[in-house]
Amino acid sequence: MTPNSDPTVQPVPASVVHQVDAADTTLSNPKHAVVALGSNLGNRLERLQSAVDALADTPGMRVRAVSPVYETEPWGVEPGTQPSYFNAVVLVRTTLPPGALLERGQAIEEALERVRDERWAARTIDVDIVSYQDVLSDDPSLTLPHPRVHERAFVLAPWHDVDPAAEVPGRGPVARLLSAVDRDGIARRPDLELSLPD
Repeated sequence: MTPNSDPTVQPVPASVVHQVDAADTTLSNPKHAVVALGSNLGNRLERLQSAVDALADTPGMRVRAVSPVYETEPWGVEPGTQPSYFNAVVLVRTTLPPGALLERGQAIEEALERVRDERWAARTIDVDIVSYQDVLSDDPSLTLPHPRVHERAFVLAPWHDVDPAAEVPGRGPVARLLSAVDRDGIARRPDLELSLPD
């Protein structure tokens, strides 16, 4: 059975999409993971939606929630040198181990024409694993949680929207971390919305 075969979806509250808990019966012993998406090239909203769709189509994965969309000034570059980003956070339950989830994220980036030439370069899509269950890992290929998540309002704000009680493993509540970071340069876009496929 494909992970998105259950069409049961809750109503959409405040631009946040959730699937009901009953959907998890299609997975055996799933783990919680948080995936951050970003795009600042091409049709940004379309790229984010394509990434959500690809995650939902992944065997062994159930997309549980999709955050509102935020528009964000690029991180780590001079102001005005790149287009702004659209950012969102996706909550998933998955039977994939962290390494396989990373490979899937990279495959989605490749399919959506992500080019890796500079660290802070503009990109069609960014698919980052922010956290995986309560795993703490300093593996350079996949550090968990993401080593800079606690500094990034463009991840913390949409994550808090979709899961106000969330915690960053080893760092503490998302709400507390969000209150401590600079939120200049990010704005929620209530006119834009991502959806879960039926």
